Amino acid sequence: MQLTRRHLLGSALTLSAMELFPGISHAQARKLVFATFTGSWEEAHRDVLVPAFKKASGQDMLLDAMLSVDQIAKVSAARTNPPIDVMLHDPGPALVAIGQDLVEPFPVAASKNYKDLIPEAQDPMGPSMFFQVVGITYNPETVKTPPTSWADLWKPEYKGRVGITNLNSTLGTGFLVEVARMHGGNEGNVEEGFKAIEKLKPNLAAVAANPGALAALFQQGQVDISPGNFNAIQILKTRGVPVEFVAPKEGAIAFKTSIHIVKNSPNKALAAQLIDVALSPEVQGKLMRSPYLVVPTNGKVRMEGEIAKVLAKDTAEMKKKFVFQDWKKINEHRSAWIDRFNREIKL
Repeated sequence: MQLTRRHLLGSALTLSAMELFPGISHAQARKLVFATFTGSWEEAHRDVLVPAFKKASGQDMLLDAMLSVDQIAKVSAARTNPPIDVMLHDPGPALVAIGQDLVEPFPVAASKNYKDLIPEAQDPMGPSMFFQVVGITYNPETVKTPPTSWADLWKPEYKGRVGITNLNSTLGTGFLVEVARMHGGNEGNVEEGFKAIEKLKPNLAAVAANPGALAALFQQGQVDISPGNFNAIQILKTRGVPVEFVAPKEGAIAFKTSIHIVKNSPNKALAAQLIDVALSPEVQGKLMRSPYLVVPTNGKVRMEGEIAKVLAKDTAEMKKKFVFQDWKKINEHRSAWIDRFNREIKL
């Protein structure tokens, strides 16, 4: 077998990680399982991350797409023999996973790419592999005047044409907080947000189970306007679905998405290697380009194309333009909000 530089680098990381996690070996491990998100995230990771990991490690892996809350429930129910090796979390669930002792520290010293992340993305309990941005998604064929504010979703002309998600997703909870903020609330007080969503009911066509299901509603023509993830509409656009994204004047919601090694994983060394591949400029550069348009966290990746045109030319500009919510505060109340939303917001 001819050893290339890539093989040597990959092997070096694997060996270093295995030194940090003694007592494991590839022979003991089942195939690596990465719990990604549903919809466009799963497609992007299947197309870019899976082959990059195969190229770097020579190993196959499985994607298991689900919401963060479901990842945590699955791992928490089988702590000593978890069915997942790597979890992907938005800020709120990441704090829960760390707080419940469900994740292992990432072996920073053995990583090739960790040091190149912007400071905000560096966290040894789970580095961030991309930013997400939530604004307004709309169908330009039916919504002739592009929306400019979250308040536009309440306009009478959108009766029966608005989509939202429930609060299990970061998108749903983040939207509730911003609606509350419009009416004087904040991360600790969303009472006015619930009142506003109650008033939104005549306009609601659907409450989707997750962002992927919400994107599908646009494809099926069942909704015309909704809060939505920037990247989620990109794959729809490549399929010819008429959708556009706009940052509302109140500020689009931006948040980091972190990647974690599951505690007691039998594949800790490979999990560390997968994360390092996910942080690499090669993978982040590909994910930034169409049709994925994922906002990178590696400082070596220069923002360009649609991301630079629509969102921000760099992370410094993004931090000035967008809203970053306090998920530590949100987590203090989120379970109660989810229960209340499920009781009260029914169509």
